[in-house]
Amino acid sequence: MSLTSTSSKRYVIDSWAWIAYFDGTRAGKRVDEITLNSEAFSSAVTVAEVLSKSERQGKDTEKIFNFIASLSKIINVDADLARSAGSLHAKIKKDVPNFSLADAFALQAARSVGAKVLTGDPDFKGIKDAEFLE
Repeated sequence: MSLTSTSSKRYVIDSWAWIAYFDGTRAGKRVDEITLNSEAFSSAVTVAEVLSKSERQGKDTEKIFNFIASLSKIINVDADLARSAGSLHAKIKKDVPNFSLADAFALQAARSVGAKVLTGDPDFKGIKDAEFLE
């Protein structure tokens, strides 16, 4: 069975979306609905980024990590993902100066599993593999 053949939609939840989720915003409520009704993934780089921000805010990072791991499959970084995310980052950053390396990992992870990136990050505007939360 191919990784991309599935009857449900697939999403890689990016940092922007997870942070909205944990902040309880309207967009975060949409993340909750999507994770319950779709196949959800998170890049390991995204998890690190969310945990870093959460720790700086004094939040319970162990609880947040366990929650992300229970709601999504974590895509680990291997040599192939690192190589392709680095190349993707260089290409997109030419046109989108604020496009982060973590964004590139989320996008490349999504492409690797036949998913869309779920985000509200304006740096993803115009990228066909992204679905926006408003």
